[in-house]
Amino acid sequence: MGFFPAVAAGAAAGAGGGAASGKAGAGGGGRGPAGGFGKAWDGIWEARTARRPDGWSAEIRIPFRTLNFNPNLDSWGINFQRTIRRRNEEILWRGYRRTEGLRQPVHAGQLTGLQNLSQGLGLEARPSTVATWKNVPDNADPTTFPADVSLDVNYSLTSSLRASASINTDFAEVESDQRRVNLTRFPQRFPERRDFFLEGSGVFSFAPRSGPSPFFSRRIGLSAGQQVPIQYGTRMTGQAGQYELGFYQIGTSAHSYFDEGDAIDVAIPRENFTVARVKRSILEQSTIGAIYTRRSTSPDPTGQAPRDGHTAGIDLQVSTSNFLGRHRADMEAFVVWNSNPDPTVDRSLGDLSARGARVSFPNDVWSAHLSYREFGDDYHPTMGFVTRNGFRRVEPRVGWSPRPQSIDWIRQFDFAAQFRNLTQLGTGILEEREWQLDLFGVDFESGDNIEIEATRTLEFLDYGYEVSDGIDILPGEYTNWEWGIQGRTTGRRRISGFGNISRGGFWDGERTRYSVRASFRPNPGIIISGNFEHNAVTLPRGDFDADVYEVEGEWNPNQWISVTNQIRYDNDSDIVGLFARMRWIVKPGNDVFLVYTHNWRNLGLDILDDREFITLSRGGAVKANYTYRF
Repeated sequence: MGFFPAVAAGAAAGAGGGAASGKAGAGGGGRGPAGGFGKAWDGIWEARTARRPDGWSAEIRIPFRTLNFNPNLDSWGINFQRTIRRRNEEILWRGYRRTEGLRQPVHAGQLTGLQNLSQGLGLEARPSTVATWKNVPDNADPTTFPADVSLDVNYSLTSSLRASASINTDFAEVESDQRRVNLTRFPQRFPERRDFFLEGSGVFSFAPRSGPSPFFSRRIGLSAGQQVPIQYGTRMTGQAGQYELGFYQIGTSAHSYFDEGDAIDVAIPRENFTVARVKRSILEQSTIGAIYTRRSTSPDPTGQAPRDGHTAGIDLQVSTSNFLGRHRADMEAFVVWNSNPDPTVDRSLGDLSARGARVSFPNDVWSAHLSYREFGDDYHPTMGFVTRNGFRRVEPRVGWSPRPQSIDWIRQFDFAAQFRNLTQLGTGILEEREWQLDLFGVDFESGDNIEIEATRTLEFLDYGYEVSDGIDILPGEYTNWEWGIQGRTTGRRRISGFGNISRGGFWDGERTRYSVRASFRPNPGIIISGNFEHNAVTLPRGDFDADVYEVEGEWNPNQWISVTNQIRYDNDSDIVGLFARMRWIVKPGNDVFLVYTHNWRNLGLDILDDREFITLSRGGAVKANYTYRF
């Protein structure tokens, strides 16, 4: 899959218009014949849209220096998609069958007649400077004015393999994470937002539908949501023949910060991270790959340091669009192992590894999958993300989504049933058995949707946990039903939204949950959105509410300037967070950011009725970068 430097498209009169340009992450890039599709692609490009007497037109210009490609080829695979919101319609140039689509590069069209293409020297330098102001009232030195200079350098080792180096990498412009309610005993995973780790990130994906996650980029440069300075970072991504390669070597410096939640000082030692990934294309749409990671931590002030953590794994992904004729079928298999963190404790290969397989039939009107996985008791990759260990899980699912031809205002119904059986490794004790039933779902031609679900869960806890301050969930066996209904309205409307409500058993009590998300577009370039989630939990040992409030605003007065504001609060931490950012694209690849953050703690009983705010921290930053290409 490739990109041509200029793309133009027209449509019928009355379609919407606008403009966009700059270095944006909304583009998509193919990863080779079997690498899939990634929206995280981020390159220098420019676009214009306009309404003309004969209809709507868009033109996108992508310099050849932005792309990796083989200049000896005279044809590229290429595809285009247009989304018409007012008609809830997606139009594809090629790959329009329901088993194909834009995310299947193998079904792309061919662009021929390419000659004399050049990437220049393939060298790109991007210096950045940032000046910040930080104020933490509880610190001995409450106000500081740190400033720094960083440099990113990219060089095309070959026409399709690019190396990158970064010094004093800075992420001052990265927006804050969302707030979530977590009433489980397992950690939650948040998405990566930093450009350095997003570019070329598709190659590092490892058995993504099975969840072993031996590499999770947020383990680098982040600790409990706090930024840890990255001294240097090197990266290599791209293709070499039938191989897709990815490599990181990154070093972080020692860092200390004040934990606002626990009101303590935290010290983090210097660390080094290594990640190597290779995938080879086989057959038409399939790959086989391997991954290796290493995490090395320097000694703390007492001279103690954990052993280096090593992880290695192999995964296989097989896909075809010709199963039983014109159907799609996928198969995924993996095995991954991590080193023993303490050699004085005897641990078997099964304890230190995870393995599994998954077969999928993702088709329309029928769909199904069957997955099997085992995670050892001590499978804890030091650069990965694992929610639970020591289990064997079997999960089948079947879905039926008919399309009624006689009802023109209904696009599709949806019915499905999924079963999950999870037992402890070794003992075979049943830990979880769940039936999830999609009783009724309907997608309207307007783009609106309604779903009704029911879930029956049996769970066994061999140890309890604290679900809220002073309220414990006790060990034992629990069986519960939960019922829910949710719906969404199409995003093409000026006011759109999503809402759900559910009620059912929660361990030995009950929970009622409802959430509402709404977006308002009063004028082109302005979006105001809000999210509210409420959980009312009743247990024999006490009752509590868990709430999240979020308000966001986006303003794009033109294609060169964007303003983002976010205000978030949850009644668990009682912290209100403000993030505000203005981005000015001087020209594509050259940006200026203005950022302001502020965190308050609410000492009152309730954010709506009893508020008493104190400032925990606040700060601002000015960041500018400039891109030189040779």
